[in-house]
Amino acid sequence: MTIKTPPPAILLLEDGTVFHGIAAGKIGTTTGEICFNTGMTGYQEVFTDPSYHRQILVTTNVHIGNYGIKDNEAESDIIRIRGLVCRNFNISYSRSSANEDIQSYFEREGLVGIQDIDTRAVVMHIRNKGAMNAIISSEELDLDILRKKLKEVPSMSGLELASEVSTKTPYTLGETNDGFKVAVLDFGVKRNILNCLTERNMKVKVFPAKTPFEEIEQWAPDGYMLSNGPGDPEPMGYAIELTEQILASHKPLMGICLGHQVLCLTLGMKSVKMFNGHRGINHPVKNLTTGHSEITSQNHGFMIELDSAKGIKDIEVTHVNLNDHSLEGIAHMKLPVFSVQYHPEASPGPHDSRYLFDNFLNHLEQYSATINTSITK
Repeated sequence: MTIKTPPPAILLLEDGTVFHGIAAGKIGTTTGEICFNTGMTGYQEVFTDPSYHRQILVTTNVHIGNYGIKDNEAESDIIRIRGLVCRNFNISYSRSSANEDIQSYFEREGLVGIQDIDTRAVVMHIRNKGAMNAIISSEELDLDILRKKLKEVPSMSGLELASEVSTKTPYTLGETNDGFKVAVLDFGVKRNILNCLTERNMKVKVFPAKTPFEEIEQWAPDGYMLSNGPGDPEPMGYAIELTEQILASHKPLMGICLGHQVLCLTLGMKSVKMFNGHRGINHPVKNLTTGHSEITSQNHGFMIELDSAKGIKDIEVTHVNLNDHSLEGIAHMKLPVFSVQYHPEASPGPHDSRYLFDNFLNHLEQYSATINTSITK
């Protein structure tokens, strides 16, 4: 069998830097904010994470595609990244249990990529220059034309993207009739977050991002989850208003990643665009309550300013990043409310932080006991 050499491709960054490689996946052109992920495994989970919406991903691991694609390892229904930059694009794969090779997967999903790139040089450049937009093309190699297209790409700052990836209609998960009912606000929720809830005997109903509080309350949830998702939290006024109403209900609330940022903004803190985001499965975080460290899975380009959290009444900083001392978690001291910037469901990644779902369950149990006690009095 003759294997055809893919056509040439170009990666052009917003600051004018050019990298030359060859095509991977679909032949075409794609744009987005370029970022990098340091995970050694879990590429399919990363590709399908809705938090990567409108982003071009650089993988620091040399081999991508080497263990194939499996249907049950996706975190959403489709590939969410806008493009892939990698060194070795391995069409042949090692796992007999895999369903598909990565080239077929990308062609079926319509994803444009570029391979044979010195990804170490790309990552070093991004780390030094900061987050920026980029364009990949394997159909147009004229740099002047690509520059014009790239100028039309909006900055990630100010973009409200959660509603673009959110479910359009509510759906339920969990077969239990006696477990707690948890309403999940879908800002771009990953499947494994939902799995971590249903594994704890919770009945979950996932709502579109812009669902009114009154409509959710008709389902009579015992608690709420604000999910992960893409984009800037600042323009999400609808989510901040909803979170204010949830807090006023005094029901248990847990936030993850973008959900954490929305909660913090609701409480009066400030968010900022990061020079470089945190994306990988090896970020060390310290739990200030227990003194223990956790190796965490992370994916965010915005964060909450640590100093802005220190002056908020009844708020305790619970987790900090050991690399850059950024804010990683908060808890309300009077309400059953907490959130973390990282991903405790860890798909991909270590399971050090799964206890947070147990903490959420404890909040639900304690709240239920309090309600039942007040009813019987």
